[in-house]
Amino acid sequence: MFDLMNFRIEALYFLIAFSAAIAFALAFKFIYQWITPYRETELIKQGNLAAAVVLGGALVGYGLALASALSHTASLPEFVAWATLAGVIQIVAFTLVRMLFLRDVKARIEAGEMAPAVYLASISVMVGLINAASMTS
Repeated sequence: MFDLMNFRIEALYFLIAFSAAIAFALAFKFIYQWITPYRETELIKQGNLAAAVVLGGALVGYGLALASALSHTASLPEFVAWATLAGVIQIVAFTLVRMLFLRDVKARIEAGEMAPAVYLASISVMVGLINAASMTS
């Protein structure tokens, strides 16, 4: 039988967790766009598919880690800790790949080149999957 009182309590927990995850996703997007050498929003508005793919991959990768953090944590402070760590790892991974393998990424993404875009998006998703799998409760 459906327990309305229990549903209300669980719905409140859901809304808190969902809101926290959205806040972290938006913060990650802001920080990620701040550290990239190109301006994704402007490029995407101009129809630059490469910029959209890179940003989309970063968001999906981080979203995977957030989903794992939500399912493996028992408290909001624990979620915050895992979400923060995952975000830092995602940013560090992008920075290392950019510095070691794609020094010319700014010009290539601005030119709309898909090869580096797909590569960077794939790295982001891979790191997100590893982040997600590495989380423990």
